Amino acid sequence: MRLRTIGFVVLAALAIWFIAANTGSVTVRLWVPSVTLPLWIVLTVTLLVGVVLGLLIARRRAQR
Repeated sequence: MRLRTIGFVVLAALAIWFIAANTGSVTVRLWVPSVTLPLWIVLTVTLLVGVVLGLLIARRRAQR
């Protein structure tokens, strides 16, 4: 296995563990009035946004 693949698997496992361990409710205020959501949903959405932005930046750099 390549080092990059191992690193990805380790980070993915840590992210899943962290999200699963945080199941309480939180209040989120962004552009809308405050919304109460389970923390795991907030963490999952944040992770997905980060992954998508990272992939877009990597793709743009590869095109140069």
